[in-house]
Amino acid sequence: MRPRGALCLLTPAMLGLTACAPVPVDQAERSCLTAARDASGPRTEAGFGVGSDGFRGGYFSVGVSSDYMAGRDPSEVFEDCVLRRSGQPPSRPLYEQPGWRAS
Repeated sequence: MRPRGALCLLTPAMLGLTACAPVPVDQAERSCLTAARDASGPRTEAGFGVGSDGFRGGYFSVGVSSDYMAGRDPSEVFEDCVLRRSGQPPSRPLYEQPGWRAS
């Protein structure tokens, strides 16, 4: 019974460690584009709803990243993010990434 109990305790711990494993560089690059965009400027979003009886409500939100507040270069943020997630440098600079456009 003892080995089974130890196995029950180790399995969740091992699953938790796999979540920290490095991801492939291309996957890290795709997910780090958001961090670079956030460092390039505030993110805004607005919306409203209209029903058959007319205007029903709306919202407006502004998000500002700490990297933007600190004045960090988006390409530096991107490179650090990819290195942290994959353990390797990006395959190409931020400005050559497909889908990159500064806000």
